[in-house]
Amino acid sequence: MNLAEEVLRAGSAHPEKLALSIIGPARAERWSYSRLISAVRGTATGLLRAGLKPGDRMLMRLGNRPAFPVAYLGAITAGIVPIPTSAMLTKREITALADETAPALVVAGGGIALPDHPAPVLDEAALAGFADLAPAGFAQSDPDGLAYIVYTSGSSGRPRAVMHAHRAIMARRMMFQGWYGLTSRDRMLHAGAFNWTFTLGTGLLDPWTVGATALIPAEGTSLEQIPLLAARHGATMLAGAPGVFRRLLRADWRPIPTLRHGLAAGERLDPALRADWQTRTGTDLHEAMGASEISTFVSGSPDHPAPSGTAGFPQAGRNVAILSDDGQPTPPGQPGALAVRRDDPGLFLGYLDQPDETRARFLGDWFLTGDQARMDASGAIVVLGRQDDIMNAGGFRVAPAEIEEFLASHPDAGDVAAIELPVGPGNSIIAVFWTGPAVPSDLRALAESGLARYKHPRDYIRLDALPRTPTGKINRRALREQYRKDRT
Repeated sequence: MNLAEEVLRAGSAHPEKLALSIIGPARAERWSYSRLISAVRGTATGLLRAGLKPGDRMLMRLGNRPAFPVAYLGAITAGIVPIPTSAMLTKREITALADETAPALVVAGGGIALPDHPAPVLDEAALAGFADLAPAGFAQSDPDGLAYIVYTSGSSGRPRAVMHAHRAIMARRMMFQGWYGLTSRDRMLHAGAFNWTFTLGTGLLDPWTVGATALIPAEGTSLEQIPLLAARHGATMLAGAPGVFRRLLRADWRPIPTLRHGLAAGERLDPALRADWQTRTGTDLHEAMGASEISTFVSGSPDHPAPSGTAGFPQAGRNVAILSDDGQPTPPGQPGALAVRRDDPGLFLGYLDQPDETRARFLGDWFLTGDQARMDASGAIVVLGRQDDIMNAGGFRVAPAEIEEFLASHPDAGDVAAIELPVGPGNSIIAVFWTGPAVPSDLRALAESGLARYKHPRDYIRLDALPRTPTGKINRRALREQYRKDRT
């Protein structure tokens, strides 16, 4: 099989149907399925002519433009392994990723930091020229063959290269009814940028897999303009991180007549936010939870809404359990480790060149998600919290060590700790604590010089000493409880 072929098959039967519309206040750029498929397969031809071979890795440094999904699917079409990355990563950060993945090519948009790496660079203008080339065939692979690599932050505190197989597209189909209620008649508007993996999957690949239409806001479109654009272009679903819906509720706009429901993921959905959305729009807001190693696997849906205070139900076809310390499923109501069975088609192949770290994520036949949870009597999942200290910054997962190690390079920083600090219902920020004589402006300037914007701490708090556990580890829970701002 070939993942790109699976994504484009439904659209190939309706070549003139609208696949993608890039919508803005002034105008819309429209892509039919014929144009999309031609661009993807032509790009595959161009990448092969550029000297890449099936199995080679391609690092993607592209901005919020259609070139991102076209390059991604074009690479997979040719059997090349794309590595999508955030355009916000700095030169230092992307160099570390390139050193680990050893790409054979870097595709680059203007103004985006490139790695200090010997791989040749193909600019976006040259990439765009591939769209008109003769179409390449879809390189066939074993379903377990490597299709793409994405980066996440693992419980070790280091970004990890997560390898996914072509079969991952079959698991995404479980979301269509388990979360979206998606059909070919839908028009999915995702409020994120092309180069966010949440947008890539939910906003583009999934609608295209069923032959639906994807709507993406043009670069520079404000969130407050989204409702007007959704109404103008007949959006039936609106997807984004919970923070998107929170901002929309603060804006002044009329109901969207065609909207069936909203879809939230990337961070925990506050029940009060969901209730406010229901009151304002008369539609529901369905949450999904997942991980980069498996995408989403628990969600509410139009046919099976999540009971209030829960994350929803395991999607049909998923084998999900709450495990005790000895790896046995717990009865309803009992807390334990949230896990997904090893044979799930969406489960990752492993962390690149990290077999020990990969094995550590499994307990017998179960993949440990890192969340503590319990299952209620109805089968809904109640998430109790993370087993690790990974932070969530607007839908991006950030390891504390990424910030701590960098800020600790300041000679006057002393001991440094970064935590996710609750500041309101369902809302949190990254806060940094330090013990040295450095002033906040020094650390803030350092962060801005070498960390992606979403990793920048929002609050800087100096302490004489960091609280520690009896074993000498930083007591992040104590910091969080003492300085949280969501309680009066």
